Amino acid sequence: MTNTLLIVFVKNKTLGTVKTRLAKTIGDLAAFEVYNQLLKITEQVVNTVNCDKRIYFSNSVDENTWSNHFKTIQNGKDLGERMLNAFKEGFKAGYNRIILIGSDLPDISKTHIIQGFEALKTNDAVFGPAQDGGYYLVGLSKLIPEIFKNKPWSQPSLLKETLNELTRNNNSFSTLETLNDIDTYDDLIASHFYKNNKLLQEKIQQLHD
Repeated sequence: MTNTLLIVFVKNKTLGTVKTRLAKTIGDLAAFEVYNQLLKITEQVVNTVNCDKRIYFSNSVDENTWSNHFKTIQNGKDLGERMLNAFKEGFKAGYNRIILIGSDLPDISKTHIIQGFEALKTNDAVFGPAQDGGYYLVGLSKLIPEIFKNKPWSQPSLLKETLNELTRNNNSFSTLETLNDIDTYDDLIASHFYKNNKLLQEKIQQLHD
């Protein structure tokens, strides 16, 4: 066991339940294919980071993926409660720097995660800002329950309101590079992930047709 923990939130790969905002434009099958590829990118990056890891599935543990990792299920009525409970479990287990990421970010890298852990050596919290106003990474060196409660999830003011609250409560924080996660069709076609992947473009075109 190390003193650092990386938590990864993943959705179970069930048609019609992943990338639902994207699916409204390109259909469930094409959105499912996009999520599969984003998941592969996430797993490849996670496997390069030297720390303990826990994979939190949305509904049920998938025994056929994320082999050799600790796997469990997210617990809570909304995203904030699920993240809070995951951090609680991590700190209770003895970790003193914990980072949580999702699985829909094509540009996530080992460097972002390492920089996050480094920031937590001197800060209470660290965030990886997303271009839509949310965040793709959150890390804590101590439990701060307030940042997960009564927040505008999936709204453009999420990170700003969270950082304002930390400032009011005299909690120190740092931010990483801003990245674009893939939630909508505009996000997808603007990404290098899509532009540089001819096979994905062709497959989405076939599935969308």
